[in-house]
Amino acid sequence: MNPARRRATALPPVFEVTPELVLRAYSIGVFPMAESGDDPELYWIDPERRGILPLEGFHVSRRLSRTVRANPYEVRVDSAFDAVIAACSEPVAGRPETWINRKIRVLYGELFRRGYAHSVECWRDGRLQGGLYGVALGGAFFGESMFTRARDASKVALVHLVARLKVGGFSLLDTQFVTKHLTQFGAVEIARGAYLERLDAALKLAAEFPREIDPERLRALLAEMTRTPAPAARGRLQG
Repeated sequence: MNPARRRATALPPVFEVTPELVLRAYSIGVFPMAESGDDPELYWIDPERRGILPLEGFHVSRRLSRTVRANPYEVRVDSAFDAVIAACSEPVAGRPETWINRKIRVLYGELFRRGYAHSVECWRDGRLQGGLYGVALGGAFFGESMFTRARDASKVALVHLVARLKVGGFSLLDTQFVTKHLTQFGAVEIARGAYLERLDAALKLAAEFPREIDPERLRALLAEMTRTPAPAARGRLQG
C-alpha cells in the first residue's frame, strides 16, 4: 500500500460519495483514491507533505523545449475526457495496478460534465497519444493522473496545461505527490500547513480554465516557456 494511503480512512460502504463532496474535500486539502481498480471503496488522502508544481518555477528541459516547438501533436482540451481517464486507469509497465476504480471514473465524469474537471490531450493521426486530467476550483488546479502512448505526449500535455493555467489566472498546481517524472519540471514537496495556506489563497481567486486560447497568444506563451537561456559568454578575465 502507498505510505500516504496508510494514513487514510476508508469510507463506509453506505456513505454516498457525491461530486459535491469531492469538491468540498478538495477545498480542505483532501482527495479520494481507491486502493486498486477493482476495489469498490474510496479512501480520503491527506498527505503530511504535499506535492505542488510552482507555475512560475516551471522548468522545461532543452530536449522537451525542442519537442514542444516542433509541435508533433494536435493538442486539444476537453474533447475526450472519458477516454483520457480510461487510459490513465490502464495498467502499464512499472505500474501493474491503478488507483482509478469505476467509482472514480463516474465521479470525475460527472465533475467534467459540470465544468470542474478538464482534460488536456495530445492527438496524432486521429489517435489519442497522451494526456492528463484534473479538477479546477477557484485558482487551484488539482492534477489527478496522466498517461502516454507516444514519446513525450504526456509531457507536452503538461506544458500546455501550465500555459492555460497561467492564462486563466491560476496560482496553484497541486500534484498530490512528487515523483521523479515531476521533479524534472520543478515539482517540490511542502508541509501540509504551508499547502493549506496556498490552497486558501488560491481558492479566493476568480480564475477560469480556458478551453480556447488565441493561437498567437498561446504560441507566444509556449515560446517564452521553452526559451533556452543563452550560454554564458566565455572570455579572459580582465583586471
